[in-house]
Amino acid sequence: MDQLAGAVRRCGNPVVVGLDPRWEQLPAPLTNAMLGEPQERAGAYLAFCQQIIDVVAPLVPAVKPQAAFFEELGPVGMTALGTVIRYAQDQGLLVILDGKRNDIGSTAEAYARGWLGRRDSPWGADSLTVSPYLGEDSLTPFVNVATQRSAGLFVLVKTSNPGGGLLQDLVADELCVYRHVAELVDRLSAETVGECGYGIVGAVAGATYPEQLAELRQAMPHTWFLVPGFGSQGGGAADVAGGFDEQGLGAVVNSSRGIIFAHQREEYRGKYDDSQWQRAVEEATHDMIAQLQEGTPVGQLSRKLP
Repeated sequence: MDQLAGAVRRCGNPVVVGLDPRWEQLPAPLTNAMLGEPQERAGAYLAFCQQIIDVVAPLVPAVKPQAAFFEELGPVGMTALGTVIRYAQDQGLLVILDGKRNDIGSTAEAYARGWLGRRDSPWGADSLTVSPYLGEDSLTPFVNVATQRSAGLFVLVKTSNPGGGLLQDLVADELCVYRHVAELVDRLSAETVGECGYGIVGAVAGATYPEQLAELRQAMPHTWFLVPGFGSQGGGAADVAGGFDEQGLGAVVNSSRGIIFAHQREEYRGKYDDSQWQRAVEEATHDMIAQLQEGTPVGQLSRKLP
């Protein structure tokens, strides 16, 4: 999280661009004359993500590839994912791999060893999303590997999807389940606090539940948040504001479809055609940065920059 805090300060914003390539939504120039076979899709996904990275690398601290879109293509897709991760890092970005992995014992450790660590793992991810619902002993192997390799984790605490409350909002011992998870995550994070004041075990807390996000900020003083749900899922700057500390740190905010497919959004569609889709990505990224700087404590970051 010290690395992440440094990148956020350097960029003056906490934007994470989600790399969620969907075949049906790719710009036409990347798919023309293709039949959509796995090999073709993998090549198009790679080109799409690399060209997004070219645009956003000077602007934001991190990207978040979604493993599922690559996994569904089989081995060729996973080869593309590995190339995307390395390409992003070569351009100066941190990489949060959205894989939502979890298991117990040696299996959890194998997941962690495989995914985590820029220099120490085959995949080289700087951070990984993890599910907590097998209990503390399912998180400990990930924490141990992340600690050894200067990597990070983001544990699902209060997710952005409408159905998450079915389990996360259940009450046990006078607290919702997500609050019990939050207590566990913050305890694990408190044991690994760095110079920035946050530990390596972060939390996923959605922008679509702003009251709970602010509640969790107070309850989890050692935990850095990954906040999904901005943009296409309905979250705005006011919804994510409660996730930050007074310095404008403590959270990064993800936008995927709202940025990477900006050329299809009404406000940009009239300005940019499919051949100019990267310009739409750039403008959408600048617009999100401006919204966060104006409507959240993130504005403190830009005022401190030279």
